[in-house]
Amino acid sequence: MLLYVIRHGDPDYEHDTLTPLGQRQAEAVARRLAVNGLDRIYSSPLGRAVATAKPTSEILRLPVEIEDWCSEGHAWHDIAGTMENGRATWAFHQNNTVIHTEEAMQHTNENWYELDCFKMIRGKEGRERIQAASDDFLARQGYVREGGKYRIERPNDDRVAVFCHQGFSMEWLPVLLGIPPQYTFSSFDFTHAAISIFEFVNYKDGYTFPRCLCLSDTSYLYEDRLPLL
Repeated sequence: MLLYVIRHGDPDYEHDTLTPLGQRQAEAVARRLAVNGLDRIYSSPLGRAVATAKPTSEILRLPVEIEDWCSEGHAWHDIAGTMENGRATWAFHQNNTVIHTEEAMQHTNENWYELDCFKMIRGKEGRERIQAASDDFLARQGYVREGGKYRIERPNDDRVAVFCHQGFSMEWLPVLLGIPPQYTFSSFDFTHAAISIFEFVNYKDGYTFPRCLCLSDTSYLYEDRLPLL
């Protein structure tokens, strides 16, 4: 299975939709995804994600299935908080040198939320929520998590797209790849209308684990001569 994770296009946050640039980006995403096709399209319930998914849905004649757990509102509740400067923001929007420290790199994936730089967020509760929701979603695709790997219940070559958000993707990425968030929060990001691809190889022993083929790819936007921001 190939899992495509797509951040929404340039947003009009006030009206929860896309700007004219964002609409053009969404159309470019659709042309890119139409090259190989998709089997299913999922989206966050928020308008800017649904609007980004719409051109792909239309060109491939596939319905958009809404997944509430992908909403950025849930991610904000989990991994945003009031920082030392008194400003409410995402944990990954802190100065990355505050996150990427020698102490942080020694923490494991199990106790990362105990770090000082994450004490203002609901790290433990958020991880439990996103892990459970991710497990449910992937089980519906045929991959059931057992500890640190996935049992292949229904091997498939499906292409599945999830249209979502930066905050949600930043929360889901360490869960998908089994990486402590202090690594991903300090070193990775997702730009507007970018596509990330994760492959679940159907190994003969009946187990698999996703690997990242590309992260935040925007090459098709360059092809359409579109600015990234």
